[in-house]
Amino acid sequence: MSPEADDEQVTRWARRAGQGDQQAAAAFVRALQGPVWRFLAHLAGPAEADDLTQETFLRALRALPGFAGRSAARTWVFAIARRVAVDHVRAAAARPRVAALPDWQAAAEAAGAVIPGGEEAVTLRGLIAGLAPERREAFVATQVVGLSYAEAAQVCGCPVGTIRSRVARAREDLVAAWQGDARPARGSRVV
Repeated sequence: MSPEADDEQVTRWARRAGQGDQQAAAAFVRALQGPVWRFLAHLAGPAEADDLTQETFLRALRALPGFAGRSAARTWVFAIARRVAVDHVRAAAARPRVAALPDWQAAAEAAGAVIPGGEEAVTLRGLIAGLAPERREAFVATQVVGLSYAEAAQVCGCPVGTIRSRVARAREDLVAAWQGDARPARGSRVV
């Protein structure tokens, strides 16, 4: 979000855009486009982030006339982005995948995946991608995008305590993965 656009201003733009103000709609999108893209890049991957960001704003702009303002517009848009990412992952999981790679480990390393025993090629993006989805979602929302724990709880549809717990466990998982601990924390996956 641009530094000059605080939550109250973004919410005002959203309300005015819902009433047909095109300039307010453009300001609303400009203020949130970057943070939403970063959020989606971590949830679904950078290759999909452009399309998913566009889908998020299409859904948001269509729904703006009904935006009631019970939460900040930023929180509302991140909740939409989360649903877009979930829909994308579900659709991708439903499609059949063919893997004609004889050397899966080399392909995984080239893609930046975390390989137990790998050396300094492990990136933060790869470590975050290795988190369990609900932990990754909470961690990215609070630590990367900068949402408060309360806002992240609204976006993720769970209590604030659950967000705190998921972030704490994500940090533990990231430290363990960084240190090369082959034992995944409960609920996380090894790539």
